[in-house]
Amino acid sequence: MLKILHRIINMTGKYKTRIRASYITAFLKGLMMKVPLMLCFICISLFMRGEMDKTKCIYFGVAVLASVILEAVFEHISNVLQSATGYMVFADMRLKLGDHLRKLPMGYFTEGNIGKISSVLATDMVFIEENCMGVLSELVTFLISQIIMVVMMFVMDIRMGLLSLLVVGAFIIVGNLMLKTSMKHSVIKQEASESLTEEVLDFAEGIGIIKSYNMLGDKSRRLTDEFAKSCRESIDFEKAYTPWSRALYLTFGIGTALVLALSAYLYTSGSISAEYMAGMALFLFDVFVSIKSYYGQMARLTVTSASLDRIEEVFAAEELADNGKNTLVSVSDASGIDEIEYENVGFAYTEKDVLTNVSFKIKQGEMTALVGPSGGGKSTIASLLARFWDVKNGKILVRGEDIRDISLGSLMDQISMVFQRVYLFQDTVYNNIAIGRPDATREEVEEAAKKARCYDFIMQLPNGFDTVIGEGGASLSGGEQQRISIARCILKDSPIVILDEATASVDADNERAIQEAISELCKDKTLLVIAHRLRTIRNADQILVVTDGKITERGNHETLMTQNGTYAHMVSLQEA
Repeated sequence: MLKILHRIINMTGKYKTRIRASYITAFLKGLMMKVPLMLCFICISLFMRGEMDKTKCIYFGVAVLASVILEAVFEHISNVLQSATGYMVFADMRLKLGDHLRKLPMGYFTEGNIGKISSVLATDMVFIEENCMGVLSELVTFLISQIIMVVMMFVMDIRMGLLSLLVVGAFIIVGNLMLKTSMKHSVIKQEASESLTEEVLDFAEGIGIIKSYNMLGDKSRRLTDEFAKSCRESIDFEKAYTPWSRALYLTFGIGTALVLALSAYLYTSGSISAEYMAGMALFLFDVFVSIKSYYGQMARLTVTSASLDRIEEVFAAEELADNGKNTLVSVSDASGIDEIEYENVGFAYTEKDVLTNVSFKIKQGEMTALVGPSGGGKSTIASLLARFWDVKNGKILVRGEDIRDISLGSLMDQISMVFQRVYLFQDTVYNNIAIGRPDATREEVEEAAKKARCYDFIMQLPNGFDTVIGEGGASLSGGEQQRISIARCILKDSPIVILDEATASVDADNERAIQEAISELCKDKTLLVIAHRLRTIRNADQILVVTDGKITERGNHETLMTQNGTYAHMVSLQEA
């Protein structure tokens, strides 16, 4: 348990001092909690000896009242130092997690980790924040109180003190066994929670497909099974924990009975006085309450340990290195330098190579198109330029600089990306466009919208640019979402544009508007286009055919058609 407490304290970072300061107030609170009992014992002794008078009664009453007030004051200070600090700790931790996630390679998010991230944010951090941070000083209070009670037993009689120590030792043995069991089941319980979160997200995100293919029964069964599994693991946790909890209560009962029996024996044998016997009756049911309460918090702390493991696992995910110090020359000063160069680039998501010895150059202002069968590596080539992942072999240069030697922020300032699958945030239309350049004026945002051919439909929305759209752009059509995403890129005005052909899955009316928007976006830009409709890239300066992670053909449209290879075959199929 002390190890768990140590982990929690280490997690608090710059707030450690506040947490440790709360131990002082917890210590004082623990003392004040026992002051009324000690005063009552002294008061009873004075009554039994006939030495109590009115003045002493007033003094004792004032002292008890003062101790209760001080206990409340110390508890308040402890809560301010500790519980409030807990919320500050996790506010900072959530921001730190956000910063960490943005530095991770995209592969981390495609390997089934979305459920883990959601579970860490929605379950683990909330659990520790709400259930454990306020417990730290309480545990210190319990320990201090228990030490005071054992010392008082030694003051009354050394045999009473030794018996109290033995009972506390029994509590520790039972408590540690309970800790082992709880730790084991806490991990399983939290893993079930993560699995449930993943299934809920999968169900919610795929609800359209699930309904259209009448799979509600099958998917609902899977979701129901995950709920049942989570419920089962929670019940198993309670089943494993409860016997030890009962053993703890049994130890408390037996220990209390033994102390009562020993005190009665010592009184009848004349070893302790009637006053001490009366005091023993006063202390009896409070002797082991603190240690019982201490171990009563164990279930919370074992779940906390499992939660900390999962939080640390997410933070342990390796970030993309961002140590680049070099700066790029401006576009105007880069004449004669290739804008983009891939030099023997190799890449693998796992062990299997996805790209092998990919090399090509793009001059400033040129358009290069990537074509080829699905799964050949086109999207991977484009994603590597934006450093969604890092190359395994070779290097990628922008204006002569290895992109790993440039800071990620500087690199992304040079690149705009238009994806086939658009994501819009649950925010105003204005803010969704202004993401491209947050310092832009409203006039610039509106001008970008006009160039992207989305101004007219935006003005028809209930609140125009201030209309809040649904998460993911759910309240807009696919073509409207695409044009807003293009408006972002137009506003950003980066010299390099990566285009995953945006018209591949839209209707004819939207295709015309989107093509006009793309024409505005691509003026005087260097283009890397992933082409699906080959007729849109006939005028490309360079066409690269990517098959099985290799460039198998290269040239312009006319050259490739004369070669009668893969490209010519793809064109003839599409024309047919």
